[in-house]
Amino acid sequence: QVQLVESGGGLVQPGGSLRLSCAAYGFSISLYAMSWYRQAPGKEREEVASIINTGGSTNYRDSVKGRFTISRDNGKNAVYLQMNSLKPEDTAVYYCNARRVSGSLTHWGQGTQVTISS
Repeated sequence: QVQLVESGGGLVQPGGSLRLSCAAYGFSISLYAMSWYRQAPGKEREEVASIINTGGSTNYRDSVKGRFTISRDNGKNAVYLQMNSLKPEDTAVYYCNARRVSGSLTHWGQGTQVTISS
């Protein structure tokens, strides 16, 4: 069964750090570009960071550049998001996304809640 399972979310104070993990089951992420998206209450889902299938190139939305780092381990079939210097505006449900490099096949995880509050 094809699945993406996120973990690592939680409640942290402003300025803190979290590391999100996304484990893939039922398919090999080596054929997929991987992304992290987030959706805050009342807002549209937005792409936070992406990494190509080989890991050689990454992209970030401006608001997280210099604070977030996306990485992947194709051998472990997993992708990660290291989040530092967290701000209250980073509060959202974070979703893992896999997008096949050829074709349009896409998979989504169920999301993990990240809350930044003092």
